Amino acid sequence: MTKFEKWQGCGNDFILIDRPGNEPDTPEQIKWLCDRHFGIGADGVIYIMSSTKAATRMRIFNADGTEAEMCGNGLRCFARYLLTGDKFFSDDKLTVETGAGILTVSMKHNLITVDMGEPIFAADKIPVDGFGEQKLVGEPIEVDGARYKMTCVSMGNPHCVIFVDDINAVDLEHIGPKFETHKIFPRKTNTEFVQVVGENKLRMRVWERGSGITMACGTGACATAVAANLNGKAGRQSTVILDGGELNIDWREDDNHIFMTGAAEKVYAGEFRFPAALTTVTDGV
Repeated sequence: MTKFEKWQGCGNDFILIDRPGNEPDTPEQIKWLCDRHFGIGADGVIYIMSSTKAATRMRIFNADGTEAEMCGNGLRCFARYLLTGDKFFSDDKLTVETGAGILTVSMKHNLITVDMGEPIFAADKIPVDGFGEQKLVGEPIEVDGARYKMTCVSMGNPHCVIFVDDINAVDLEHIGPKFETHKIFPRKTNTEFVQVVGENKLRMRVWERGSGITMACGTGACATAVAANLNGKAGRQSTVILDGGELNIDWREDDNHIFMTGAAEKVYAGEFRFPAALTTVTDGV
């Protein structure tokens, strides 16, 4: 049997598995784990692994079995798991190796703050095809016969932010996958639809690459806050309101780093065994 813990950050839920051997499960096994009918059910699976570059390493896989570079909500859950009780680390800060580089995480009053690093704006590095090193702010895009204005940001993973007048009028289930698989996004994209609801307050809904509609997205909240500032819709500090809660984002002028603060909560712990048809690798027995 394999032990796990289920955690959530703003309703974005993850299965955490301690895997010091640094070998994740197969894509088929990950899809089974995330299945809300036949498995445990989650937006993704996070593996806690050893690192030679930082205090620890996080690898995260989407519900469809594909690996993501980073996940802000997942990192907060990962960090609080490690910083709570006597599990691994006694300090209130640690460095984490991720697919987006080494990030620093701290905990205060049970809130987790992540130094998400600097946003990336060059289109070819996000990546977005056809724009070279151009910064895409309010750039026209046609999706499913309709025209939008996109602001594209990488937070170690690609984001396409769309500002709308009424977020409740967005058919996210229909339009989300069309943005994700649009031809100009060679590695697909996460898409955030955002309505300004007050001074420095942004209501956001997200279609996550590889997972679909989720209740929150930490890197998406960071991208949203940056896009709002670039479009003159918010200052450097803003609150992003998601389906599952709120995140406070601070895009600091002194070092250009983005700091994301929010809660992360343990849901439950348990054990699982893969069905026989999926036991092509060890399942911890």
